[in-house]
Amino acid sequence: MMDLQAKAKHIRELILTALAEAGSGHTGGSLDLVDIFTVLYFNHLHHDPKHPDWEGRDKVVLSIGHTAPVLYATLAAAGYFPEDEMLTLRKLGSRLQGHPSYEFRLPGLETCSGSLGQGLGVALGMALAAKMDGTSIGSGTENRVFCIMGDGEQQEGSVWESAMAAAHHKLDNLCAIIDRNRLQIDGGTEKVMAIDPLRDKWAAFGWHTIEIDGHDFSQIKMALEMADNEKGKPTVIIADTIMGKGVKSIENNNQWHGKVPTKEQLKDFLHELHQ
Repeated sequence: MMDLQAKAKHIRELILTALAEAGSGHTGGSLDLVDIFTVLYFNHLHHDPKHPDWEGRDKVVLSIGHTAPVLYATLAAAGYFPEDEMLTLRKLGSRLQGHPSYEFRLPGLETCSGSLGQGLGVALGMALAAKMDGTSIGSGTENRVFCIMGDGEQQEGSVWESAMAAAHHKLDNLCAIIDRNRLQIDGGTEKVMAIDPLRDKWAAFGWHTIEIDGHDFSQIKMALEMADNEKGKPTVIIADTIMGKGVKSIENNNQWHGKVPTKEQLKDFLHELHQ
């Protein structure tokens, strides 16, 4: 676990440095997803940075496209592209656009995203295609697809259409992970448009539901293993997280949804990461 902790800290450093250099972007959500991405890419996924288009790979769909820095930083840390490319985030012509763009063919990126509520539909299409094609990782099971969503995103009707379709097709190779930080750009999710009881809603749609602490590596690992072993239905992991995790001075502050540190603040934030 200590190695995962070190990886997560490094990924947070990459995110903060890139955002400060870009001068724009989304800090809060990017930081709070780091622990989930760290376990996924360094402890769970079947993937190969040297062969990003390997047919046997698992796929990750980032539905909340504005948190692209966490995806980019994790891919860089995993060896998909040089870490110094993170400094081109949001710059003209960069492969690291503000929202993931498939046009630039960034290694490890599976699809465009940014319009909230669309990612789960894309992910279920990938999972269904894997079932139909019979592609596998050699163990007799289909390639797995993971869809990362926000909790504010649960207010989108298209999410529930996709949830219904995934359960209907018994896509047990599909796992949705919800970043439950209880905040969105306009404030608390329960004030903007209440989504609780979230677990009951997903269960009613026919999904295997799991709730975890999204910053506990052991719980994240256990939940992903449970999802792998579930048969006959898709799994949703509702991960309780803290927006801005790792930088105490901005944690649980929705003003940092779409705000980035200045070059001066970056020094303080990096110092907080190591306290």
